[in-house]
This record gives sequence, C-alpha cells and structure tokens, in this order.
Amino acid sequence: MNKGLRRGLKVLGGLMLAAGLLLLTGTAYEAYQSTQDMKSYTPPGKLYEVSGRNMHLYTAGKGTSTVVLASGWGTPNPYVDFSPLYDKLKSDVKIAVYDRFGYGYSDYTERPRDIDTIVEEVHELLRKSGQRPPYIMVGHSLGSLETVRFAQMYPDEVAGMVMIDGGSPEYYSTVEMDTPEWYFDSARFLVKTGIARTLLHSDRMMATLVIDPELVAEPMKKAATISTLKHAYNDNVMDEIRRSKINAARVLANKQEFSFPLTILTAGSDQPSEGSRAWEADQADFASWSKQGNQQIVPHAQHYIHNSQPDVVAGAILKMAMAPGSQLKTGHRKHTANRRQDG
Repeated sequence: MNKGLRRGLKVLGGLMLAAGLLLLTGTAYEAYQSTQDMKSYTPPGKLYEVSGRNMHLYTAGKGTSTVVLASGWGTPNPYVDFSPLYDKLKSDVKIAVYDRFGYGYSDYTERPRDIDTIVEEVHELLRKSGQRPPYIMVGHSLGSLETVRFAQMYPDEVAGMVMIDGGSPEYYSTVEMDTPEWYFDSARFLVKTGIARTLLHSDRMMATLVIDPELVAEPMKKAATISTLKHAYNDNVMDEIRRSKINAARVLANKQEFSFPLTILTAGSDQPSEGSRAWEADQADFASWSKQGNQQIVPHAQHYIHNSQPDVVAGAILKMAMAPGSQLKTGHRKHTANRRQDG
C-alpha cells in the first residue's frame, strides 16, 4: 500500500470517527434535553381519561356556541397551531381544541387509528369534559375526515361545519401517501441525534417546519418546539396517514347530505397550476355535502389559513355561530331536555 493511499485512509477513518463521536454526543445531549423539556411541558388545558389513556383538551371563551377544532395530520401541537384564532373568537364563543393520541399533550395509544375509533375518542373526551352540543366543528387539512365522520356518527351534536383547506373524502380516498418511508426515518434520526433541535433554533426553519415564530409568544414557541421533537412521526401519527385512504372510504360509504351549514375555506394559490385548480374544484364539490354548503376561496393564503389569515377563519366561524335561525340555541335546549329525561 503506497503512502498516499495509507494517508487517505487515515484521514477518512479520522473523519468517520469524528462524525461518530459527534453523533454520540448529539444523541446524549438530545436525551438529556428531552428530559429537561418535560419539566416545563405543562398542558394548557386538562387531561381526561379516554380508553385508558390521558387525552388533552384546551378550552376557553364564553357564549352559547362551542367551536371544536380538529388539527391536520402531523401538526405536533394543535393548541399552539390554532392559537392565532383565540383572541378573535373567545369573547363570542367557547373554544375546544383537542389533541388526538400521539399529539400535543395527549398520551400514545395502542388502539388502531381508524376513523371510527378516533371519532369515538373525541366524542368521549367532549362528553367527559362537560362540553355542550351541538357544536360547530372546524377541521383543518386531513382533520376534515374525522370532522365529517363525527357528524355522521353523532348527527344531533353538530350545528355547523367549517373546513380550513380540508380535503374532501373523495379526494383522500384516491390519494396515496407519496412520501417515502426513508424521509420519516431520516426525520426521526435528526431528532434523535439532536440535529433537529439545532435546526429549530433558526426562525426560518421554525416557520417552515412548525409555525411562524412571529405569530406566537415565546412560551408557545417553546411548547411547539418540544412537541415537534417529542412526537416526530410517532406510531400513532404514522398509522393515521397509512389509514387515510381507508378512513376516507369509510366516510364515503356513509355519505349523506347534511342539513346544517358547511363552509369550505380554500387557500387560493398565487401561482395557479393544474394541481391547484384541481384542488379548488374538489373543494367546490366538497361544499355539496350540505344543503347549505358554500366555498370561499381565500386569496394569497397558505394551507394553514388560520395562521396566515386568521381573521378570515374567525370571521367564517363567527358568521355561522351568530347566524339568525342557528341550530345552536335550539340544539342546546334539546340536549338539556334529553339529559333531564335520561336522568
């Protein structure tokens, strides 16, 4: 072996050793920091036992209407994600933001993430926490499926629905998860080795991967960071996306025309493409799920419309809650009477 090759192998070996040491150091640091994170990771709401595990619900506001918010797939901290809406809603309506298992402050579960199980858990959480139906159900992105299924399974408990760039059951029933498994494996590796934590120190990366730090106060930014690192593509989250097509088919199999109002908020693309036009067309068809359905395209909006244009989302919710002839007040009286009869 010549001297040049021997020297090159030594350099390569040294680099590999250094890289290994850095990864070991990063892994140890991440393990320590994760333990420290949990000391300040206090739920902003309350935990309720559902199916033998703790499930988190954040509530705020006042009024006769209760707005239940369902986050999209993979949103690590729904409480933080929906926070730009709170001040715009809580003086007029009650807010209830739930964390599915594997999200936010809720536990993990071994129960399968089929749509009926998820909806049953949400219903039990709302019941145990003392929420009063009928609700205005608000679903973002893939959260549209559980929102529609909730109305199918508990029709007397829904007075209206608002979708925040939420895909229709028809759309999700035809879409395959096209993100390769190696992507999720790589993301988990970045978390385990402390690299992801380092990246999230950048506001630009924070805005890209979690939430725009300018939208939230420092405590919420910290909570979102902890949630992102804690829940990165865990088994519950991954089971949800793998079952999304089957879950959508389940919702479609029980399709019915709703009588309550349904508002579809669609993020309007600044650079229309074939894909964005197809999405807008699907959203328009989604409105036909209700006799009182309508679509509103929100110009210059991002997929997380409640982050980029919270005034529009809050306005749509309040318009539904305050509408003359709303089912909310009569619905509350009906449910109160039913509870008295049951008692």
